[in-house]
Amino acid sequence: MKKIIAACMFVALSGPAFAQAQQPPQSAPSVAPQAGKYPGSYVMPAGTMLVVTASQEISSKHIEVGQQHRFQVVNDVVEGGKVVIPRGSPITATVSWKTGRAVGGKSGKFELTFDSVSVRGRPYGLTGQHRQEGRGNSVGALLGSMVISGRSAVMLPGQLVNVFTSEPVLSW
Repeated sequence: MKKIIAACMFVALSGPAFAQAQQPPQSAPSVAPQAGKYPGSYVMPAGTMLVVTASQEISSKHIEVGQQHRFQVVNDVVEGGKVVIPRGSPITATVSWKTGRAVGGKSGKFELTFDSVSVRGRPYGLTGQHRQEGRGNSVGALLGSMVISGRSAVMLPGQLVNVFTSEPVLSW
């Protein structure tokens, strides 16, 4: 009898909690674009993702830490129905790290840090890094040979990388 009463109390007490758990989730509020301070302008928030590609081949054989390289935005970035960052907008990235030459079976590697995107002549800050690695040569690594080398890291135009805006971007 105690088991039946306990079971009835469990069902009675858990009923409202169960009913609340079964309610459909509320949809997230839609984010409307923020109006800029000028009529017809919008502000694209910081943290917006851009898809970019290198403007020319970048190879670990020919780069040094501190060198800057050009990238470009692949697609139009739209906010509030307006193109805020047009495709082809130039991006600057800096080589922030590089391994030595691809020798002894080890692969070449480098890392780029994305600095800024130029929109209608004004630079806006970016955040994001990309590491490019070449393929190693395991036979050369096992033998410790300086004659057999790994592959250099190469980034080709058309290879896509995601970066993010670090500050709001004003559209006209």
